[in-house]
Amino acid sequence: MPDLERLHLEDALEDSPQTRHLLMVFEKDAMQLKKFTTNMHNCCQRIMSAQNELCAATQSLAQQLRAYEIQKFPLESEDSILTSTLKQFSSYLDDISSIQQVLAQQYSESMMYPLNKFLQADLEEISTMHEMFQMATQEHEQALMRYMKMPRKKEDKTKMEANEELANMRKKFHQTALHYYSALNSLQYKRKCQLLEPVLGFLHAQRAFYPMGQDAVCKPEVEDFLANIAASVQGVHSELATETQKTVELIDNIEQQSSHLYHAEPPIDMPFIPPNTSLAQKAGYLMCRSRQALLATKWERLYFFTQGGNLMSQSKDEVAGKLVLDLNEDGVLAEPADSEDRRFTFQISSTAGKKTVVLQAENLRERDEWIASINNIVRDGGYVKDKPQAKKKESVGGASNSSASPGLQSPTSESRSVVPSTTTTPVEGLNLDTPIQFDMVSHGEGGPSLTPLTAPPKRINPFDQSGTDLVDTAFDNAAFSQKFTVRFLGSMEVKKDRGEQMVHATIRQIMAARAIHNVFKMTESTMSVTSEGIRLIDPATNTVRVEFALQDVSFWAAHPENNRLLGFITRNRTSNSVGAKVESGSPTPSFACHVFETNSTSEDICQAIKQATTIAFQAIMNRKKGQNPQSAQENKPAPVLSDKSTLLEAINQLDDLDDSAEDLPISPDGRFLLLSNTESDLPSPTTPTSPAAIALGDQGDGAEATAEGGDSESEA
Repeated sequence: MPDLERLHLEDALEDSPQTRHLLMVFEKDAMQLKKFTTNMHNCCQRIMSAQNELCAATQSLAQQLRAYEIQKFPLESEDSILTSTLKQFSSYLDDISSIQQVLAQQYSESMMYPLNKFLQADLEEISTMHEMFQMATQEHEQALMRYMKMPRKKEDKTKMEANEELANMRKKFHQTALHYYSALNSLQYKRKCQLLEPVLGFLHAQRAFYPMGQDAVCKPEVEDFLANIAASVQGVHSELATETQKTVELIDNIEQQSSHLYHAEPPIDMPFIPPNTSLAQKAGYLMCRSRQALLATKWERLYFFTQGGNLMSQSKDEVAGKLVLDLNEDGVLAEPADSEDRRFTFQISSTAGKKTVVLQAENLRERDEWIASINNIVRDGGYVKDKPQAKKKESVGGASNSSASPGLQSPTSESRSVVPSTTTTPVEGLNLDTPIQFDMVSHGEGGPSLTPLTAPPKRINPFDQSGTDLVDTAFDNAAFSQKFTVRFLGSMEVKKDRGEQMVHATIRQIMAARAIHNVFKMTESTMSVTSEGIRLIDPATNTVRVEFALQDVSFWAAHPENNRLLGFITRNRTSNSVGAKVESGSPTPSFACHVFETNSTSEDICQAIKQATTIAFQAIMNRKKGQNPQSAQENKPAPVLSDKSTLLEAINQLDDLDDSAEDLPISPDGRFLLLSNTESDLPSPTTPTSPAAIALGDQGDGAEATAEGGDSESEA
């Protein structure tokens, strides 16, 4: 039997917002299960009430069993074994309802008893424990408030009484929560047997007392089905017994390990536990002081945690945290604070933002750990008190003030398509002054292009490509082609055309920016890798979103730790980015790194690009040999493509490319090497349109032979 979703007993004492939300899911499931079981009980009662209504009552029971599939239980999958089993039972009940009657006493023993036991002993117990849990929660909160409000000048006896009261209430809350959680976990096993036993007894009663149902219920397939269900129910009982024993042992173990957590301030006879001052992150409940009207102050208990160099807070009723303080700012420092009416207080101040946050921990150890953790985060970011900064984190322009919990999407995340670059450590080669593009707008969705287009727009996308014909015979008839399902994560401008570390740094930069700015939207596309180039195709409309000529893909690499992430660098010679130099009327090439997530492994895509590059270069070599069969070039070894070799790099390895240019197929203007043998593929003297044209002119910066693609290149 597959593992069931369960509440973690270890999180009962902490009572974090995440645990509370998971508990609400279990409670909702129990309420729906109780409602379902009550309806099932009513159906069985109708069968007992009168023989005249037997047919209608049996049919109603069959319908109720089928209704389990559409109940949408939060903890029950749609294709579960229990759902299919109940559906199978309902089909047998439909046949039985037309030919049988049931004796009330027999049904009382075999059908009603398991349901009554499940309703009264299990589901009602859940309701009772729910009320006890709510009472224990309120009592614990009240005791905690009284303890936290205890003034420093109060007598020690009063403090000890408040501390002891809090310990008793916390222990009571913990024990109640443990038993409540275990009861909800056990309910997931009980439902799989208690809902099947009544129907199983019903069928056995039919076979025993009504010979006229012989043909309906005594068929071999029914007997096999009943035997399997009985064995399954016994197996569930055995698992429940084993799980109950493990739960009892786990509860005892947790109570023993949590004995030092009941007292907010450890008693004198308890062993001393020193604070851990090497923590790099911290989470837990703190009291936060806030200003009210005039000089009044208010203390509120919130759940604080550190995330991405930020201090966040979250109340129990909130589903997402909100930003309290950016620890990346200059001058952030955490230190103890003196308070006349509160103990264990500390403050976090920021000289840059002129903001001070005053917090209160439960005891001295918690306070010291929080202070050390925050100062460690600030120190890692480069700021140390009274010392010059070794390194500085870039400020986050337009950063969001909230961080969504895992699995929850920010309601405004879809509108964030371009955000400023955000980094925690400057990386050589990354252009941090340009924004990161997160969104890919496909053809037909509307939305403005990022740069002026030189032709009627056929595609509108984050890669800044001008409109061209969507149909490209060179791509469609490529010698090599592989397709992969990918999701676009983002792209940003880089300063170099290659470097594995630079691709890895770009991936980290984009993933960090998505987390900080709560960007969850990803555009899914079909990536087509061919010997002519790389295309991104909209899977819904089968239209091309963007394409890159293979000779313009300068580098590619997979993430070393996550085998589903990859990035590749492309060249854009029509760049109009800031800082682009123009020499001899031609703009300086710019480079952009595009990051994707794939359903398969990223190594498969990298291998496909390598293979496409090898085939494309081999085609150039074969075409060159075909034009010069007597050339001395045949005696020279051909360049060898490495794992990271691009088509452009391999072409540059041909030492005599310029000397033998007159022997190769040249465009009419003498600037391009043609990869096609047909005259129809020849480019015009002014505009190269073939996706397989190799530029022979002087491109500057050592690019003796560069590749000219049919589409405009990308710029993030």
